[in-house]
Amino acid sequence: MFNEDTIAAIATPSGYGGISIIRISGSEAFEVCDRVFKMKKGSIFDVPKNTINYGHIVNKDTNEIIDEVLVSKMCEPHSFTAEDVIEINCHGGMSVTKDVLTLVLKNGARLAEAGEFTKRAFLNGRIDLVQAEAISDIITAKTSNFAKSAMSSLKGDLSSKIDEIKSDITNMLARLEVTIQYPEYDEEDLTNNEIVELINSMKSKLNKIIATFEKGEILKDGIKVAIIGKPNVGKSQLLNALINENKAIVTEEAGTTRDIVDEVVNIKGVPIKFIDTAGIRNADSKVEKIGIDKSIEMLEESNIILFCIDTSRALDTEDMDIIKMLPDNKEVLVVLNKMDLNTNMDTIKAFENYKTVAISALKKEGIEKIENKIYELAGLTEDDEVGNTLVSNVRHKNLLIGAREDFDNAIKMINEGLEVDLAEIDINSALDKLGGITGETTSEDIIDEIFKNFCLGK
Repeated sequence: MFNEDTIAAIATPSGYGGISIIRISGSEAFEVCDRVFKMKKGSIFDVPKNTINYGHIVNKDTNEIIDEVLVSKMCEPHSFTAEDVIEINCHGGMSVTKDVLTLVLKNGARLAEAGEFTKRAFLNGRIDLVQAEAISDIITAKTSNFAKSAMSSLKGDLSSKIDEIKSDITNMLARLEVTIQYPEYDEEDLTNNEIVELINSMKSKLNKIIATFEKGEILKDGIKVAIIGKPNVGKSQLLNALINENKAIVTEEAGTTRDIVDEVVNIKGVPIKFIDTAGIRNADSKVEKIGIDKSIEMLEESNIILFCIDTSRALDTEDMDIIKMLPDNKEVLVVLNKMDLNTNMDTIKAFENYKTVAISALKKEGIEKIENKIYELAGLTEDDEVGNTLVSNVRHKNLLIGAREDFDNAIKMINEGLEVDLAEIDINSALDKLGGITGETTSEDIIDEIFKNFCLGK
């Protein structure tokens, strides 16, 4: 399924730093290392496993010293890839790192493909596919909360829950086979009611896992929050207050925001993307109209809408037109801004039936209330345990839902009085889908697609 040659790649980010690491993995990792690494005494073959060894990377054709390094030696199967592994710790910097890698490649290693080290760990049975994907999630995590959730999957927590259901299916299928093939063994016979009861029990476990997806997706991808309103109600000032930075231009002139301005901030462990939009009104300028069209698009694309209102003025037709645009399928929080000025009580009363928060963006008063409301509207609470096992991968979610549909089909067949072996087909299909999550039944094409999205050197 994969080339059993020896691969190498830079395992650290490109650029300048204290240390760079070149990783080598494969059956000839030690041979390749020996050709480029010179120690004071002996060679890499002579030193014990799991040791760090001082020496120099040397071009033995010219005797030129490339760098002073520390080399880690790990022996199969007790390494990340379950193969012989060498990690060369050289000085950070683009030039020297590339020179060391080039020399390694000239001496018998092949440049690794993206994600190939992790792919080998999976194919060699060191980790399953859920754990492999968790590694990618840890690397790309935007917040510590999601990194902790991904670490839970890397430890095998999600895999063990799926394996438990797979074990339940396997045990039930074994009993079904006895029921179908050897009906004379009454003690192993399963009635239709018992089969349905067993399937519902497994379905309940599936539902608990599927129910974590919404929260997992939020922790992984974050929440899009659009700030909308007519011109000059303080939208840009609100964005600046929320991100604690003067990113959006704030002037007395209406309509100065003509393009989308956005920024991602970490609020209580959740990445929130705030989007400042152009003020919505009947505009004459062609450029401003384009910005307004983008603002209206953001109403549909965002998860939560902050509708900004100037409470120092009475509502006008522009405000009312925006109210009519608010989508019913989105969470809307009305931000009653400019509460530091003389407030118009009729404006405030107009939103009695809406979720509201009163603030002064200018004085940065009430900003924390908005953050708390966003957290609440996203279905999150302060009591959520960080590090719980959550499904955040769409591939996993779709396979879990597919397995649940197979269970539903099996129950339907049994309730309709059809032969049990027909229901058995759907039960086996559910088992196959769960195996697709952890990797036992995943096609080679899908595996290749998963790992090609990893970074080089991982």
